[in-house]
Amino acid sequence: MTDSMTPYPAARYAAGPPPVTGQQDGDGIWPRAVRELADDLAVDASARDRAGKPPFEEVSRLREAGLPGFLAPPGPEGRGTDWGTACAAVREIAAADSSLAELLARHYVLSWGPRLFGAPEHAARVESRAARERWLWAGSTEAPGTPVGAGLLLTPVGKKAGRKYVLNGQRALAAGGGVADRLLLSAAHADSGESVIVVVDPVFTTVCPEAPEGRLGQRLTGAATVGLEDVPVAAAQVLGTVPGDEYTVSPYTALAPLALRLILLHVGLGNAEGALAEARDISRVAPGVHPFTDTGSGEYATAPGEDPYLLLAYGELATSAHSASSVVGRATDAMAQGLLAGSGLGPDERAEIAFLVAAAEAVATESALHITTRVLELTAGTQAPSPATDPGFDRFWRNARALTTRSSPAHRLRDIGAHYLNGARDLMWPPAAIR
Repeated sequence: MTDSMTPYPAARYAAGPPPVTGQQDGDGIWPRAVRELADDLAVDASARDRAGKPPFEEVSRLREAGLPGFLAPPGPEGRGTDWGTACAAVREIAAADSSLAELLARHYVLSWGPRLFGAPEHAARVESRAARERWLWAGSTEAPGTPVGAGLLLTPVGKKAGRKYVLNGQRALAAGGGVADRLLLSAAHADSGESVIVVVDPVFTTVCPEAPEGRLGQRLTGAATVGLEDVPVAAAQVLGTVPGDEYTVSPYTALAPLALRLILLHVGLGNAEGALAEARDISRVAPGVHPFTDTGSGEYATAPGEDPYLLLAYGELATSAHSASSVVGRATDAMAQGLLAGSGLGPDERAEIAFLVAAAEAVATESALHITTRVLELTAGTQAPSPATDPGFDRFWRNARALTTRSSPAHRLRDIGAHYLNGARDLMWPPAAIR
Protein backbone atom coordinates (compact mmCIF):
# COMPACT_ATOMS: atom_id res chain seq x y z
CA MET A 1 0.00 0.00 0.00
CA THR A 2 1.35 3.41 -0.88
CA ASP A 3 1.59 6.23 1.58
CA SER A 4 -0.20 8.49 -0.91
CA MET A 5 -3.45 6.73 -0.13
CA THR A 6 -3.45 7.48 3.59
CA PRO A 7 -6.22 10.11 3.23
CA TYR A 8 -8.60 7.31 2.25
CA PRO A 9 -10.39 5.61 5.13
CA ALA A 10 -8.73 2.20 5.34
CA ALA A 11 -11.54 0.92 7.56
CA ARG A 12 -13.81 0.82 4.51
CA TYR A 13 -11.68 -1.94 2.99
CA ALA A 14 -11.02 -5.47 4.11
CA ALA A 15 -7.33 -5.22 3.27
CA GLY A 16 -6.71 -1.47 3.34
CA PRO A 17 -7.42 0.95 0.50
CA PRO A 18 -6.56 -0.01 -3.09
CA PRO A 19 -3.00 0.64 -4.25
CA VAL A 20 -2.37 3.68 -6.39
CA THR A 21 0.27 4.18 -9.04
CA GLY A 22 1.32 7.55 -10.38
CA GLN A 23 0.40 11.03 -9.42
CA GLN A 24 -1.61 12.18 -6.45
CA ASP A 25 -2.78 15.60 -5.43
CA GLY A 26 -0.11 16.97 -3.15
CA ASP A 27 -2.31 18.46 -0.44
CA GLY A 28 -4.85 15.65 -0.42
CA ILE A 29 -7.74 17.71 -1.81
CA TRP A 30 -8.93 15.04 -4.23
CA PRO A 31 -8.75 12.11 -1.80
CA ARG A 32 -10.79 14.17 0.66
CA ALA A 33 -13.32 15.13 -2.02
CA VAL A 34 -13.76 11.50 -3.03
CA ARG A 35 -14.07 10.35 0.58
CA GLU A 36 -16.60 13.04 1.44
CA LEU A 37 -18.70 12.22 -1.62
CA ALA A 38 -18.59 8.51 -0.77
CA ASP A 39 -19.66 9.19 2.81
CA ASP A 40 -22.48 11.41 1.57
CA LEU A 41 -23.70 8.77 -0.89
CA ALA A 42 -23.58 6.01 1.73
CA VAL A 43 -26.10 7.80 3.96
CA ASP A 44 -29.07 7.31 1.64
CA ALA A 45 -27.79 4.66 -0.77
CA SER A 46 -30.39 2.07 0.20
CA ALA A 47 -33.29 4.55 -0.04
CA ARG A 48 -32.15 5.81 -3.43
CA ASP A 49 -31.78 2.26 -4.70
CA ARG A 50 -35.36 1.47 -3.67
CA ALA A 51 -36.70 4.69 -5.23
CA GLY A 52 -34.98 3.92 -8.53
CA LYS A 53 -35.16 7.45 -9.90
CA PRO A 54 -32.96 8.67 -12.78
CA PRO A 55 -29.57 9.73 -11.36
CA PHE A 56 -29.96 13.49 -11.79
CA GLU A 57 -29.41 14.15 -8.08
CA GLU A 58 -26.42 11.81 -7.94
CA VAL A 59 -24.80 13.43 -10.97
CA SER A 60 -25.31 16.85 -9.35
CA ARG A 61 -23.42 15.60 -6.32
CA LEU A 62 -20.47 14.37 -8.34
CA ARG A 63 -20.38 17.62 -10.35
CA GLU A 64 -20.31 19.62 -7.11
CA ALA A 65 -17.37 17.48 -6.02
CA GLY A 66 -15.60 18.23 -9.33
CA LEU A 67 -15.16 14.58 -10.26
CA PRO A 68 -15.91 14.75 -14.01
CA GLY A 69 -12.93 17.07 -14.43
CA PHE A 70 -10.74 15.13 -12.01
CA LEU A 71 -11.55 11.75 -13.57
CA ALA A 72 -10.11 12.63 -16.96
CA PRO A 73 -6.86 11.47 -18.58
CA PRO A 74 -3.73 13.28 -17.39
CA GLY A 75 -2.95 16.27 -19.56
CA PRO A 76 -1.03 19.53 -19.66
CA GLU A 77 -1.17 22.05 -16.84
CA GLY A 78 -1.77 19.30 -14.29
CA ARG A 79 -5.39 18.55 -15.23
CA GLY A 80 -6.82 15.06 -15.03
CA THR A 81 -5.43 12.08 -13.17
CA ASP A 82 -3.58 8.87 -13.85
CA TRP A 83 -5.11 5.43 -14.22
CA GLY A 84 -4.27 4.12 -10.75
CA THR A 85 -5.63 7.15 -8.92
CA ALA A 86 -8.85 7.05 -10.98
CA CYS A 87 -9.37 3.36 -10.19
CA ALA A 88 -8.88 4.05 -6.48
CA ALA A 89 -11.40 6.90 -6.59
CA VAL A 90 -13.96 4.76 -8.44
CA ARG A 91 -13.50 1.93 -5.95
CA GLU A 92 -13.98 4.29 -3.00
CA ILE A 93 -17.24 5.55 -4.50
CA ALA A 94 -18.34 1.97 -5.29
CA ALA A 95 -18.12 0.98 -1.62
CA ALA A 96 -20.95 3.45 -1.03
CA ASP A 97 -22.86 3.49 -4.34
CA SER A 98 -21.71 1.14 -7.09
CA SER A 99 -24.22 2.54 -9.61
CA LEU A 100 -22.66 5.99 -9.55
CA ALA A 101 -19.22 4.37 -9.48
CA GLU A 102 -20.03 2.52 -12.71
CA LEU A 103 -21.16 5.77 -14.32
CA LEU A 104 -17.86 7.39 -13.29
CA ALA A 105 -15.83 4.37 -14.39
CA ARG A 106 -17.34 4.41 -17.86
CA HIS A 107 -16.87 8.19 -18.02
CA TYR A 108 -13.17 7.80 -17.29
CA VAL A 109 -12.55 5.10 -19.90
CA LEU A 110 -14.58 6.96 -22.54
CA SER A 111 -12.66 10.16 -21.80
CA TRP A 112 -9.58 8.31 -23.06
CA GLY A 113 -11.41 7.66 -26.36
CA PRO A 114 -9.96 10.63 -28.30
CA ARG A 115 -6.36 9.52 -27.75
CA LEU A 116 -7.12 5.81 -28.11
CA PHE A 117 -9.02 6.16 -31.39
CA GLY A 118 -7.92 9.50 -32.89
CA ALA A 119 -4.80 11.23 -34.15
CA PRO A 120 -2.77 12.95 -31.40
CA GLU A 121 -3.43 16.51 -32.59
CA HIS A 122 -7.15 15.87 -32.99
CA ALA A 123 -7.35 14.12 -29.63
CA ALA A 124 -5.58 17.02 -27.90
CA ARG A 125 -8.15 19.51 -29.17
CA VAL A 126 -11.10 17.37 -28.07
CA GLU A 127 -9.57 16.64 -24.67
CA SER A 128 -8.71 20.30 -24.12
CA ARG A 129 -12.31 21.32 -24.65
CA ALA A 130 -13.61 18.40 -22.56
CA ALA A 131 -11.37 19.45 -19.67
CA ARG A 132 -12.25 23.12 -20.00
CA GLU A 133 -15.98 22.44 -20.01
CA ARG A 134 -15.78 19.46 -17.62
CA TRP A 135 -17.68 17.07 -19.81
CA LEU A 136 -19.26 13.95 -18.37
CA TRP A 137 -18.89 11.20 -20.97
CA ALA A 138 -21.24 8.35 -21.84
CA GLY A 139 -21.50 6.10 -24.85
CA SER A 140 -20.46 2.76 -26.31
CA THR A 141 -18.24 1.55 -29.11
CA GLU A 142 -18.29 -1.72 -30.97
CA ALA A 143 -15.19 -3.87 -30.71
CA PRO A 144 -12.85 -4.30 -33.68
CA GLY A 145 -13.72 -7.47 -35.51
CA THR A 146 -17.44 -7.34 -34.72
CA PRO A 147 -20.09 -6.66 -37.40
CA VAL A 148 -20.03 -3.01 -38.40
CA GLY A 149 -23.07 -0.90 -37.88
CA ALA A 150 -24.72 -2.13 -34.71
CA GLY A 151 -27.60 0.28 -35.05
CA LEU A 152 -25.90 3.54 -36.11
CA LEU A 153 -25.18 4.84 -39.61
CA LEU A 154 -23.02 7.89 -40.38
CA THR A 155 -23.89 9.44 -43.74
CA PRO A 156 -21.82 12.18 -45.45
CA VAL A 157 -23.68 15.26 -46.70
CA GLY A 158 -22.47 18.30 -48.63
CA LYS A 159 -19.34 18.80 -50.66
CA LYS A 160 -16.15 17.03 -49.72
CA ALA A 161 -14.26 20.24 -48.87
CA GLY A 162 -16.76 21.23 -46.21
CA ARG A 163 -18.06 17.77 -45.49
CA LYS A 164 -20.52 17.21 -42.70
CA TYR A 165 -22.43 14.15 -41.62
CA VAL A 166 -25.73 13.02 -40.16
CA LEU A 167 -26.07 10.15 -37.72
CA ASN A 168 -29.11 7.89 -37.59
CA GLY A 169 -30.13 4.88 -35.51
CA GLN A 170 -30.23 3.94 -31.86
CA ARG A 171 -27.83 2.60 -29.27
CA ALA A 172 -28.29 1.14 -25.80
CA LEU A 173 -26.14 2.76 -23.12
CA ALA A 174 -25.27 0.99 -19.88
CA ALA A 175 -24.82 4.29 -18.03
CA GLY A 176 -25.12 8.04 -18.40
CA GLY A 177 -28.20 8.25 -20.62
CA GLY A 178 -29.83 11.65 -20.23
CA VAL A 179 -27.13 13.07 -17.93
CA ALA A 180 -23.94 13.07 -20.04
CA ASP A 181 -22.43 16.11 -21.75
CA ARG A 182 -21.04 14.14 -24.69
CA LEU A 183 -21.48 10.68 -26.18
CA LEU A 184 -18.68 8.61 -27.70
CA LEU A 185 -20.23 6.23 -30.24
CA SER A 186 -19.19 3.90 -33.02
CA ALA A 187 -21.12 3.89 -36.29
CA ALA A 188 -20.90 2.42 -39.76
CA HIS A 189 -19.73 4.85 -42.44
CA ALA A 190 -22.36 4.83 -45.21
CA ASP A 191 -19.79 5.11 -48.02
CA SER A 192 -16.83 3.03 -46.87
CA GLY A 193 -18.59 0.60 -44.53
CA GLU A 194 -15.84 1.16 -41.96
CA SER A 195 -16.53 1.52 -38.27
CA VAL A 196 -15.90 5.11 -37.20
CA ILE A 197 -15.80 6.74 -33.76
CA VAL A 198 -17.74 9.97 -33.34
CA VAL A 199 -18.38 12.49 -30.58
CA VAL A 200 -22.04 13.46 -30.33
CA ASP A 201 -23.77 16.27 -28.46
CA PRO A 202 -26.71 14.52 -26.70
CA VAL A 203 -28.87 17.63 -27.00
CA PHE A 204 -29.81 16.35 -30.47
CA THR A 205 -30.79 12.87 -29.29
CA THR A 206 -33.87 11.32 -27.72
CA VAL A 207 -33.41 9.30 -24.53
CA CYS A 208 -35.60 6.43 -23.42
CA PRO A 209 -34.48 5.47 -19.89
CA GLU A 210 -34.45 1.83 -18.89
CA ALA A 211 -36.94 1.24 -16.09
CA PRO A 212 -34.91 0.66 -12.89
CA GLU A 213 -37.46 -1.82 -11.57
CA GLY A 214 -36.66 -4.01 -14.58
CA ARG A 215 -32.98 -4.25 -13.59
CA LEU A 216 -31.67 -6.74 -11.07
CA GLY A 217 -28.97 -4.38 -9.85
CA GLN A 218 -27.01 -1.24 -10.75
CA ARG A 219 -30.36 0.55 -10.98
CA LEU A 220 -29.06 4.11 -10.80
CA THR A 221 -26.49 4.18 -13.60
CA GLY A 222 -28.79 6.01 -16.00
CA ALA A 223 -29.08 3.08 -18.43
CA ALA A 224 -31.05 4.11 -21.49
CA THR A 225 -31.56 3.68 -25.20
CA VAL A 226 -30.53 6.74 -27.19
CA GLY A 227 -32.26 7.49 -30.49
CA LEU A 228 -30.58 9.56 -33.20
CA GLU A 229 -32.43 10.98 -36.21
CA ASP A 230 -30.40 13.09 -38.62
CA VAL A 231 -28.14 14.23 -35.78
CA PRO A 232 -25.61 16.70 -37.21
CA VAL A 233 -21.97 15.63 -36.92
CA ALA A 234 -19.15 17.95 -38.00
CA ALA A 235 -15.98 16.55 -39.51
CA ALA A 236 -14.10 17.53 -36.34
CA GLN A 237 -16.40 15.25 -34.34
CA VAL A 238 -15.23 12.17 -36.28
CA LEU A 239 -12.22 10.88 -34.36
CA GLY A 240 -11.14 8.11 -36.70
CA THR A 241 -11.79 4.59 -37.93
CA VAL A 242 -11.47 1.32 -36.06
CA PRO A 243 -9.66 -1.47 -37.97
CA GLY A 244 -11.68 -4.60 -38.42
CA ASP A 245 -9.28 -7.25 -37.09
CA GLU A 246 -6.40 -7.91 -34.73
CA TYR A 247 -3.85 -7.68 -37.52
CA THR A 248 -4.51 -4.02 -38.28
CA VAL A 249 -5.67 -2.53 -34.99
CA SER A 250 -2.88 -1.03 -32.89
CA PRO A 251 -2.14 -2.64 -29.50
CA TYR A 252 -2.77 0.76 -27.90
CA THR A 253 -6.27 1.09 -29.36
CA ALA A 254 -6.96 -2.51 -28.33
CA LEU A 255 -6.48 -1.46 -24.68
CA ALA A 256 -9.82 0.37 -24.70
CA PRO A 257 -12.13 -2.58 -23.95
CA LEU A 258 -9.59 -4.07 -21.53
CA ALA A 259 -9.50 -0.79 -19.61
CA LEU A 260 -13.27 -0.86 -19.22
CA ARG A 261 -13.31 -4.46 -18.02
CA LEU A 262 -10.61 -3.68 -15.48
CA ILE A 263 -12.11 -0.51 -14.04
CA LEU A 264 -15.48 -2.27 -13.70
CA LEU A 265 -13.66 -4.86 -11.58
CA HIS A 266 -12.81 -2.01 -9.22
CA VAL A 267 -16.52 -1.15 -9.13
CA GLY A 268 -17.44 -4.74 -8.30
CA LEU A 269 -14.70 -5.15 -5.72
CA GLY A 270 -15.55 -1.82 -4.10
CA ASN A 271 -19.20 -2.90 -3.90
CA ALA A 272 -18.18 -6.14 -2.16
CA GLU A 273 -15.85 -4.30 0.24
CA GLY A 274 -18.61 -1.85 1.08
CA ALA A 275 -20.97 -4.74 1.86
CA LEU A 276 -18.37 -6.41 4.06
CA ALA A 277 -17.56 -3.20 5.95
CA GLU A 278 -21.23 -2.46 6.68
CA ALA A 279 -21.88 -6.03 7.79
CA ARG A 280 -18.83 -5.90 10.07
CA ASP A 281 -20.04 -2.71 11.72
CA ILE A 282 -23.41 -4.28 12.49
CA SER A 283 -21.90 -7.57 13.69
CA ARG A 284 -19.70 -5.72 16.16
CA VAL A 285 -22.58 -4.20 18.08
CA ALA A 286 -25.82 -6.02 17.29
CA PRO A 287 -26.56 -9.37 18.96
CA GLY A 288 -28.77 -11.80 17.13
CA VAL A 289 -27.67 -10.95 13.61
CA HIS A 290 -25.92 -14.24 12.93
CA PRO A 291 -27.16 -17.82 13.20
CA PHE A 292 -24.11 -19.48 14.75
CA THR A 293 -24.32 -19.71 18.52
CA ASP A 294 -28.00 -19.32 19.28
CA THR A 295 -28.76 -21.34 22.43
CA GLY A 296 -32.40 -21.78 21.46
CA SER A 297 -33.63 -19.34 24.07
CA GLY A 298 -32.91 -16.27 22.00
CA GLU A 299 -29.70 -15.68 23.92
CA TYR A 300 -26.20 -16.09 22.59
CA ALA A 301 -23.41 -17.92 24.36
CA THR A 302 -20.85 -15.28 23.45
CA ALA A 303 -20.90 -11.68 22.36
CA PRO A 304 -20.94 -11.26 18.57
CA GLY A 305 -17.33 -10.09 18.50
CA GLU A 306 -16.22 -13.22 20.38
CA ASP A 307 -18.16 -15.83 18.39
CA PRO A 308 -15.52 -18.16 16.90
CA TYR A 309 -17.70 -19.06 13.92
CA LEU A 310 -18.39 -15.42 13.18
CA LEU A 311 -14.66 -14.67 13.41
CA LEU A 312 -14.01 -17.55 11.01
CA ALA A 313 -16.56 -16.21 8.55
CA TYR A 314 -15.15 -12.70 8.56
CA GLY A 315 -11.60 -14.05 8.35
CA GLU A 316 -12.52 -15.99 5.24
CA LEU A 317 -14.27 -13.02 3.61
CA ALA A 318 -11.50 -10.53 4.45
CA THR A 319 -8.94 -12.92 2.97
CA SER A 320 -11.01 -13.30 -0.17
CA ALA A 321 -11.22 -9.54 -0.56
CA HIS A 322 -7.50 -9.16 0.07
CA SER A 323 -6.62 -11.81 -2.53
CA ALA A 324 -8.86 -10.23 -5.16
CA SER A 325 -7.45 -6.79 -4.38
CA SER A 326 -3.90 -8.03 -4.93
CA VAL A 327 -4.67 -9.57 -8.32
CA VAL A 328 -6.67 -6.56 -9.48
CA GLY A 329 -3.90 -4.26 -8.25
CA ARG A 330 -1.31 -6.03 -10.39
CA ALA A 331 -3.50 -5.70 -13.49
CA THR A 332 -4.09 -2.05 -12.63
CA ASP A 333 -0.36 -1.35 -12.50
CA ALA A 334 0.16 -3.07 -15.85
CA MET A 335 -2.67 -1.13 -17.46
CA ALA A 336 -1.23 2.13 -16.14
CA GLN A 337 2.10 1.35 -17.79
CA GLY A 338 0.39 0.35 -21.04
CA LEU A 339 -1.57 3.59 -21.23
CA LEU A 340 1.60 5.59 -20.59
CA ALA A 341 3.36 3.73 -23.43
CA GLY A 342 0.87 5.07 -25.98
CA SER A 343 1.65 4.18 -29.58
CA GLY A 344 4.88 2.54 -28.41
CA LEU A 345 2.93 -0.34 -26.84
CA GLY A 346 3.75 -3.63 -28.53
CA PRO A 347 1.55 -6.69 -29.14
CA ASP A 348 3.39 -8.74 -26.51
CA GLU A 349 2.85 -6.06 -23.88
CA ARG A 350 -0.83 -5.81 -24.80
CA ALA A 351 -1.16 -9.61 -24.52
CA GLU A 352 0.42 -9.57 -21.06
CA ILE A 353 -2.01 -6.85 -19.93
CA ALA A 354 -4.91 -8.90 -21.31
CA PHE A 355 -3.62 -11.92 -19.40
CA LEU A 356 -3.53 -9.99 -16.13
CA VAL A 357 -6.99 -8.50 -16.71
CA ALA A 358 -8.40 -11.96 -17.42
CA ALA A 359 -6.81 -13.33 -14.23
CA ALA A 360 -8.21 -10.41 -12.26
CA GLU A 361 -11.69 -11.03 -13.69
CA ALA A 362 -11.58 -14.73 -12.80
CA VAL A 363 -10.55 -14.04 -9.20
CA ALA A 364 -12.47 -10.83 -8.45
CA THR A 365 -15.74 -12.02 -9.97
CA GLU A 366 -15.84 -15.10 -7.77
CA SER A 367 -14.78 -13.09 -4.72
CA ALA A 368 -17.41 -10.37 -5.20
CA LEU A 369 -20.23 -12.88 -5.61
CA HIS A 370 -19.05 -14.95 -2.63
CA ILE A 371 -18.65 -11.97 -0.31
CA THR A 372 -22.01 -10.37 -1.11
CA THR A 373 -23.81 -13.71 -0.78
CA ARG A 374 -22.23 -14.49 2.58
CA VAL A 375 -22.96 -10.98 3.83
CA LEU A 376 -26.66 -11.66 3.28
CA GLU A 377 -26.33 -14.72 5.51
CA LEU A 378 -24.33 -12.93 8.19
CA THR A 379 -26.85 -10.09 8.41
CA ALA A 380 -30.02 -12.16 8.08
CA GLY A 381 -31.27 -10.92 11.44
CA THR A 382 -31.06 -7.27 10.41
CA GLN A 383 -33.69 -7.39 7.68
CA ALA A 384 -36.39 -5.03 8.94
CA PRO A 385 -40.11 -5.32 8.14
CA SER A 386 -40.18 -1.67 7.08
CA PRO A 387 -38.23 -0.56 3.98
CA ALA A 388 -37.42 2.70 5.74
CA THR A 389 -35.41 0.87 8.42
CA ASP A 390 -34.05 -2.02 6.32
CA PRO A 391 -30.26 -1.64 5.88
CA GLY A 392 -30.65 -3.00 2.35
CA PHE A 393 -27.83 -5.54 2.19
CA ASP A 394 -29.56 -7.22 -0.73
CA ARG A 395 -28.57 -4.32 -2.98
CA PHE A 396 -24.90 -5.30 -2.69
CA TRP A 397 -25.69 -8.82 -3.87
CA ARG A 398 -27.92 -7.57 -6.70
CA ASN A 399 -25.28 -5.10 -7.82
CA ALA A 400 -22.62 -7.81 -7.77
CA ARG A 401 -24.77 -10.06 -9.93
CA ALA A 402 -25.44 -7.26 -12.41
CA LEU A 403 -21.76 -6.32 -12.65
CA THR A 404 -20.54 -9.87 -13.18
CA THR A 405 -23.23 -11.22 -15.48
CA ARG A 406 -21.35 -10.21 -18.64
CA SER A 407 -18.11 -11.84 -17.55
CA SER A 408 -17.72 -15.61 -17.68
CA PRO A 409 -14.95 -16.94 -15.41
CA ALA A 410 -14.81 -20.06 -17.60
CA HIS A 411 -14.03 -17.95 -20.68
CA ARG A 412 -11.40 -15.98 -18.81
CA LEU A 413 -9.73 -19.16 -17.52
CA ARG A 414 -9.72 -20.59 -21.03
CA ASP A 415 -8.03 -17.43 -22.31
CA ILE A 416 -5.47 -17.60 -19.51
CA GLY A 417 -4.74 -21.22 -20.35
CA ALA A 418 -4.26 -20.42 -24.03
CA HIS A 419 -1.79 -17.67 -23.16
CA TYR A 420 0.08 -19.65 -20.52
CA LEU A 421 0.25 -22.96 -22.41
CA ASN A 422 0.54 -21.82 -26.01
CA GLY A 423 1.75 -18.24 -25.69
CA ALA A 424 -1.34 -16.96 -27.48
CA ARG A 425 -1.11 -13.20 -28.14
CA ASP A 426 -4.68 -12.80 -29.39
CA LEU A 427 -5.91 -13.21 -25.83
CA MET A 428 -9.50 -12.06 -25.34
CA TRP A 429 -9.88 -11.30 -29.06
CA PRO A 430 -12.18 -10.02 -30.31
CA PRO A 431 -12.31 -7.88 -27.18
CA ALA A 432 -15.63 -6.85 -25.74
CA ALA A 433 -17.01 -3.52 -26.86
CA ILE A 434 -17.02 -0.46 -24.62
CA ARG A 435 -20.67 -0.79 -23.65
